[in-house]
Amino acid sequence: MSRILVISPNWIGDAVMAQPLLQLLRERHPEAPIDVLAPPAVAPAWRQMAEVAEVLQTPFRHGALQLRERWRYARMLKARGYDEAYVLPNTLKYALIPWLAGIRRRVGYKGESRYGLINVMHHDDVPPRPMVPFYAALADAPEAPLRSAVPRPRLQVDAAQMDAAAAKAGLGADRPLVVFAPGAEFGSAKRWPPAHFAALAEAIVAHQPQAQIALLGSPKDRPVCDEIVAALADEPAAARLAVFNLAGQTSLAEAIALIARCAAIVSNDSGLLHVASSLDRPVVAIYGPTDPDHAPPFSSIAQSLSLRLDCSPCRQRECPLGHHHCMRGIGAGMVWQTLQPMLGGEGTVADPTSS
Repeated sequence: MSRILVISPNWIGDAVMAQPLLQLLRERHPEAPIDVLAPPAVAPAWRQMAEVAEVLQTPFRHGALQLRERWRYARMLKARGYDEAYVLPNTLKYALIPWLAGIRRRVGYKGESRYGLINVMHHDDVPPRPMVPFYAALADAPEAPLRSAVPRPRLQVDAAQMDAAAAKAGLGADRPLVVFAPGAEFGSAKRWPPAHFAALAEAIVAHQPQAQIALLGSPKDRPVCDEIVAALADEPAAARLAVFNLAGQTSLAEAIALIARCAAIVSNDSGLLHVASSLDRPVVAIYGPTDPDHAPPFSSIAQSLSLRLDCSPCRQRECPLGHHHCMRGIGAGMVWQTLQPMLGGEGTVADPTSS
């Protein structure tokens, strides 16, 4: 039986936004197993996709060519009998792997002048597209017209996974859960201020006293989440006790399971935002230095907030002007007005940026 290999992007959000490509490949080749070669940090997201037969974890160091190691790994892939490979990263070193493995059909974008390594080459010559149709286009011939409609990304989480993750985190099974994703791997410019998150938490608890608020992220996001907790130090005990700082305390698989059971999520432009969208959870997405039209949420209930200032999107890791108005200017009150209908009922929140 022929097999298909998909080589994953290095970022969680990009991996999720590539999932519709697998849906289209499954429609075209319903009997062919689809395997994914992914970095360890991204692999758990692929394991929640119904179309994936097996996830293979890359053994390579980030940024290193490691030509000998790639040749050895390619020999293992060759023995698995892949007929075609879809190379989603645009780098030369990932295009080497299916070429070294002798995979006959190798599909991808031009990237780093990968002529020969990629033999079904797509060109992104149109104006910048949202990431979902960008990846989905690889399912069609390079000369094919762009699809007018593309499937939405979808992850699957079962009830046992959700219950286990909630129990481990110490969250009550009978209390509503709201998730905050305050981190951003790209850089500090994409982070909504911790004081704004804290004010939003206070409003949620005032509106729904039984609510639990989970701060999710990687160990790198722990300091930002600690700032949110510190900003709540002088607030009523109900608000302080409702917030669970889980950044760095959950695996990605557990974070996905917690998001799957949440009532809504408030997130910067980050991988967890796209995880929530793929689980069709209500989403409030906050954009500053990045373009909300490039990687928007795609849940049935979703709102993108962006001030669309003249200086944005700058796409910089840190604010080049030093003021960070694009994120600071999105007050907690603005986010609460967007989130509140998703949670139901009435409520207000004091905006710390108005004083």
